[in-house]
Amino acid sequence: MDRKSITKKVRFEIFKRDNFTCCYCGRKPPDVMLEVDHIIPVAQNGNNDINNLLTSCFNCNRGKGKNELNQMPNALQENIDILKEKQKQYLQYKKYIEKLHKESESDIEEIGLYFFKLFKKENTIFAGNWKGSIKMFLQTFNKYEIIDAIDIAYSRISRKYTIKENDVFVYMCGVLHTWKREKKCQK
Repeated sequence: MDRKSITKKVRFEIFKRDNFTCCYCGRKPPDVMLEVDHIIPVAQNGNNDINNLLTSCFNCNRGKGKNELNQMPNALQENIDILKEKQKQYLQYKKYIEKLHKESESDIEEIGLYFFKLFKKENTIFAGNWKGSIKMFLQTFNKYEIIDAIDIAYSRISRKYTIKENDVFVYMCGVLHTWKREKKCQK
């Protein structure tokens, strides 16, 4: 690959990443003309991957020539440290999201077991649209509030009709929607 295959957009992203500063001498425009340099030179099978490119002024780039770096410029080490920190934060974030997902799934299962126990269906849990509805309600309510809504719906339906799962679920959703509107009004 030759240097001409580095697009203007990639050049600009490299300049921006490196704060429009030569990674070798620390000089900036307008004092110098910036270029993009290869850490591992193209002549030594280096590529145009963004991680193999850095900002260099005209003079430093010509001085380095086709030689590979023997010592990493400070700016590159700082970029490595920043990338390591970003990766660490990403992994922590991913772990936290997975924890929230597991907690949500556990709450949905617990609510489902409670709901279906009312209908004498042991070891049955929510699925499909019902599960999606419970997941949505868990963004506003905790599992105990949802269970309270189930109890309200079950007790109201059982007074009037033959108890059907769908009727209780729909009534419970109505109770939760009402509570949600009331929460909004209180803010």
